[in-house]
Amino acid sequence: MNGGECEPYWERRLGRDDLAAVAGVRAGLRRFLVHWGAPGRAEIAELLTSELVTNALVHTDGGAVVTAVLGGGPSAVVKGLLRVEVRDTLPRRPVLRAPDAGPPDRESGSGMCDDRWTGESTATSGRGLLLVQALADAWGVRTHGTGKAVWFELAAEGR
Repeated sequence: MNGGECEPYWERRLGRDDLAAVAGVRAGLRRFLVHWGAPGRAEIAELLTSELVTNALVHTDGGAVVTAVLGGGPSAVVKGLLRVEVRDTLPRRPVLRAPDAGPPDRESGSGMCDDRWTGESTATSGRGLLLVQALADAWGVRTHGTGKAVWFELAAEGR
């Protein structure tokens, strides 16, 4: 997605297994959104972005590219629609897993690509997409030439 000349745009490229960069992504997005949205909306965007970035870096063999676009032109800095995409190199689509679901089905390739599933509802992983589904105004997955992009959208004002 290209932000174009009229839409505020932010991008960050991350290397393979660069989990330390997640904090930098959050800080960069925070600066990008400094004048955007109702109280709490930028923090939700940071949380969802860090979940998607972490998934991309943990569950794929390549790096990731994070983009954020405020739709609506220059006025978007205050009230526009935010769209964040995290592109990675794994074409397999992630699967939304219920919080108390059993282990991923290894034979069919479904699940969150997480080999650390413990079988307990207290597991500390596998909830990133649940957060995205619960907090984003819209979200989805699209494939591209070498992988996929997982995206979400947030309006400046809450639902």
